[in-house]
Amino acid sequence: MRKRRSLNTVLVTCLAFAALSSVPAAAAGDGLRQVLFVGNNWEGTADVIAPSGDYAKIARVDMVPDKDERLTEIYLNPIKLAFFLGIRNGVGEGHDQLVDDLYTTPDGRSVVASRPSFADVVSIDLATGGVNWRFPVSGFRSDHMAVSPDGRSIAVSASTSNTVHVLDIETGQQLGSFKTGDKPHENTYTDGGRYLWNSSIGEVNTALDAPWQDFTKGDRRLTVVDATTFKQVKVIDMRERLDAFGRSDLSDAVRPVAFTPDESKLYFQVSFFNGLLEYDVATDRITRSKTLPKNPDTSEDRTTWVNDSRHHGLSMSPAGDKLCVAGTMDDYATIVDRASLREAQLVNAAKPYWATVSGDGKHCVISESGSDQVTAIDFATGAKVKSVPVGDHPQRIRIGHVPEGWTGPAGR
Repeated sequence: MRKRRSLNTVLVTCLAFAALSSVPAAAAGDGLRQVLFVGNNWEGTADVIAPSGDYAKIARVDMVPDKDERLTEIYLNPIKLAFFLGIRNGVGEGHDQLVDDLYTTPDGRSVVASRPSFADVVSIDLATGGVNWRFPVSGFRSDHMAVSPDGRSIAVSASTSNTVHVLDIETGQQLGSFKTGDKPHENTYTDGGRYLWNSSIGEVNTALDAPWQDFTKGDRRLTVVDATTFKQVKVIDMRERLDAFGRSDLSDAVRPVAFTPDESKLYFQVSFFNGLLEYDVATDRITRSKTLPKNPDTSEDRTTWVNDSRHHGLSMSPAGDKLCVAGTMDDYATIVDRASLREAQLVNAAKPYWATVSGDGKHCVISESGSDQVTAIDFATGAKVKSVPVGDHPQRIRIGHVPEGWTGPAGR
């Protein structure tokens, strides 16, 4: 009788054959132009800029054209209003969260975004600026999303209902859903779209932030599901792996993540930690950690760190040899060599909140939510290349596609 391989072995074998990019590529000669979409969370707009080179601004898209309708709906419902104001005064830092994550459709005709304060996902027509479809998520807040490698489906975390919805990106129809730990956050497709990983971060907007109060943060875990059936494949409790690694002092709330190109290793940030960790998928264990410098001007009062984040933003170079880290509360970003885990120079940045990769793969692009700009950093040298202004409180930055010659919605 043959021995059955462990689930970890099966997963890593499949992942080794995965596509190297999670961003759906437009077909050659399809009349589309690659761009970067920058979601301006507090402003409710998206700036569209060149994906490399001079990062020149191309257009701005209003992501809340139905704002008056949504606000009327909220103010007429006491329960919705309570959560709306809770988001404003909690995770929104006194502001409404009007656009979080965003991706374009494969044909480049629409951009789909999650809008936390409106608890929905919406598709905006890039030609007219109007709403194509709207999907209200379960509960009262939408959060991070992920698009499948084929560009046909989009997964969105519904924070308050511990649910991930998977939608048809063209129609907004729900294809399926699955339950998660408390406060689902980051979503990541792997193995060419076969699996979908979700990390739940637990309760991040209370003042119970001392290490001994960690038990109050809730059920935090990585949930891996089959992306076709939405059945649970595996649950990874990082508390057990962190304890085994000798880091029981660290939170197990997994924040931004980055897989290696062959998806055999996962790099991730956790709440309150100025650094990152390395997880080996095949052996199901944490293998290395990297502590990054602290900014001496950053308060050590953990209750002052935004939503329990000290560092929030992580991306990897296409070759898999460099990591880009956004040191959010420490006001810098840096490139980390993956082999040695040695950091390059610290690039000053005002509350950097996200990190992605430029269209040509040469740069890491971070959002500076504290100075309303995005900044490109060279993966090879670690040096700052260029900063360009965007809207109020930029967060997620995603590669997308628009029609050649597009300069923004007509009449807007």
